[in-house]
Amino acid sequence: MTTEDVALRFRGLDTWPDAEVLEALLERNFAALAAVRPALPELERAARGAAERLERGSGRLLYAGAGTSGRLAALDAVELPPTFGWPHERLGYLLAGGEQALVRSAEAAEDAAGEAERRVREAGLGPADVLVGVAASGRTPFTVAAVRTARSLGAFTVGLANNPQTPLLAAAEVGVLLETGPEVLAGSTRLAAGTAQKVALNLFSTLLMIRLGRVYSNLMVGVNASNEKLVRRAVGIVAEIAGVDAERARALLERAGGDVRLAVLLEREPDPEAARRRLAAAGGNLREALK
Repeated sequence: MTTEDVALRFRGLDTWPDAEVLEALLERNFAALAAVRPALPELERAARGAAERLERGSGRLLYAGAGTSGRLAALDAVELPPTFGWPHERLGYLLAGGEQALVRSAEAAEDAAGEAERRVREAGLGPADVLVGVAASGRTPFTVAAVRTARSLGAFTVGLANNPQTPLLAAAEVGVLLETGPEVLAGSTRLAAGTAQKVALNLFSTLLMIRLGRVYSNLMVGVNASNEKLVRRAVGIVAEIAGVDAERARALLERAGGDVRLAVLLEREPDPEAARRRLAAAGGNLREALK
């Protein structure tokens, strides 16, 4: 596995001046960003395939992983409700070692393939669902088992790995290779590999939410206005799309219970129930509802 190789150019790292260590780390992170570009076609396939399943209205998006990869996957998951209004009941993550592994390392749990299979089956995944597995090595037993099991149950599966020709890439319906190579600190895949994973997850989930109608133009119309900053943002979005001033936008937002998409529709359709039906008929896609 190239992510475990010891790079000769970084020999004696502990004797280098601080500035040179930081330069080396930054350089490898730039290389990690470059490693995402060749994966863009697969990320597109992954997002479109996921959208085809999830646009039916009831499927769930789940993420699976262990260690740093699992925590990055969980981070992508938890950002979707506040950013895009993605329903909590249609979202989840399977982290090796359970939720406590988010804040306390549980490295041994990554070998528990049977536990992963059990949890996927208990989650009741099926053809309407999507599971994204992330593992730098591409060999993590927990993650590979989760993806294999989900695929066998008919779910659409995506695998992100930083090593080529690995079991995770083969197990998933769409395998996304992020070939970042050896780390500055040999084997520490929280560094360049983790950077590439974070970027790739951002790209995947953002394109997915765009295709699911959670974005209008380049505005987050699914934003959950749960604090004053987000309320101001939501008011600005309503004002821009509906073509009204801030005072009117705030009033529409209040009538809509904080739902930006519904607030925009209420400017054209004063009956809240009619506006809700219109939005529902469009699958929650504001652009379609406005047609």
